[in-house]
Amino acid sequence: MSHLSIRNLSARLRRGPPVLRRVCLDVAAGEVRGLVGESGAGKSMIGKAILGILPPSVEITGGEILLDGTDLLTLTPADHRRRIGQSCALIPQDPLTALNPSRRIGPQITDRLVDILGWSRADALARARALLAEVRIDNPDRVMRAYPHELSGGMRQRILIASAFAAEPRLIVADEPTTALDVTVQKQILRLIAGLQARHGTSILFVTHDLGVVSKVCQRLSVLYAGMVVEDATVADFFAAPRHAYSAALLAATPRYTDPLAGLNPVPEAVIDAVRAEVAAHDRGGPHG
Repeated sequence: MSHLSIRNLSARLRRGPPVLRRVCLDVAAGEVRGLVGESGAGKSMIGKAILGILPPSVEITGGEILLDGTDLLTLTPADHRRRIGQSCALIPQDPLTALNPSRRIGPQITDRLVDILGWSRADALARARALLAEVRIDNPDRVMRAYPHELSGGMRQRILIASAFAAEPRLIVADEPTTALDVTVQKQILRLIAGLQARHGTSILFVTHDLGVVSKVCQRLSVLYAGMVVEDATVADFFAAPRHAYSAALLAATPRYTDPLAGLNPVPEAVIDAVRAEVAAHDRGGPHG
């Protein structure tokens, strides 16, 4: 059985248009599932819906989010927070804004272990040191005494990754965790995430707009347009022969680092018009649109 199973998840802006349109996707135990699409496609909304942190302007209008068979949408807010705290974690996009600038690094890693999972302070500190070493941070004790502004962007992102894996979650939502990093640091962070995922057997929903990232770390992917899944495939099948015209256009639009002088290939207007018509037909035919 899938660790995470999303079925017909629909959401909309309050008194506004849909932002998710009957989304269906699964993340199997130990799988890294990519979720790709343009900015505004709804990728981060899916992650926020799982974690129960949707903005007040968005309301869920239908569907299920099944975590180990339990529909998170049927839980009380307190039960939802408890379940997510015990089973899930987030690697956010911007480490500088995700970390509290007025607190040292150590407590920002250990507080969740102590307050939500009931660990002793000594065990939490030992776990934090071990994870910081695992993400290749030298002198973990010095780093735990530091404030976020005293560290580089790459180190801050490593800290967020260590924090996400600290409590051995079964599922991590990685929300574009390499976007704010330069290419060299991005490669290091991707290797770290892949290594930690393999060692710990964690399921990851990897939200990104970068198909190059998907090719490196994911086994399956879902392509999103305007809150609707237009393609679901293994990574190997997708890169060999994408089935949907929009997916093929996205792949063709990806810059080739091996040919930096090649021209860019924007998604053709005809493809955009066709997928917009598909979304409109989807809305007319569904109960939640």
